[in-house]
Amino acid sequence: MARPVKKQPEQWKKEILDAAKELFLSKGYEETAITDIMELAGGAKGMFYRFFQSKEEVMHALGDRMFLENNPFEAIRGRSDLNGLQKIREVLAFDRADREREEISTQAIPILKDPRILAAVVEANRRVLTPLWLELIEEGRRDGSIRTEYAKELSELLPLVNFWFLPSVFPADAEEIRHKCRFVAEVLAAMGLPIIEDEMVGRIERILGGYREERKE
Repeated sequence: MARPVKKQPEQWKKEILDAAKELFLSKGYEETAITDIMELAGGAKGMFYRFFQSKEEVMHALGDRMFLENNPFEAIRGRSDLNGLQKIREVLAFDRADREREEISTQAIPILKDPRILAAVVEANRRVLTPLWLELIEEGRRDGSIRTEYAKELSELLPLVNFWFLPSVFPADAEEIRHKCRFVAEVLAAMGLPIIEDEMVGRIERILGGYREERKE
């Protein structure tokens, strides 16, 4: 009898994340148990804890992987038909079009109440996104499409704005969220970065509104 092929650790980790993604999108994060994930991945529950401490950690890792697999910054890099400001708007449009990642991001909102998870996500965003935003803002400054003296500050602010919108971090009702969106739009425009448009505001409200309705059920 042929011996079963032993999977490498990275293959196990990939299959656990694949299973988690499928279940989160089909059943929802709250309705998915670790045993469900491992049953679909084809491994024992103990294998899960070789790679992750909790289901929350899986969600964090899955969000990171989905970003890297469909990185909007890489998609526009080298586009000579766009100036810096247009590239930033294209990044945001590209991100909005990724429905699966948007769904996963919405489901991840409640777990950010955990200070440990929140700190890890903030650090990851600072480390990964800030340099990418700075690169585009500086490009816009060079080509004249962005006029600001605050390139570094804006590149650090942009990854943090989403956390301010999250009701699990800063409790807010729908009207307060709309007011925050208007405030951020005006601040960024005043700093030379007019990038928050009506469609984006609507998207934020849909995501957070869906989250709040889900919490009422």
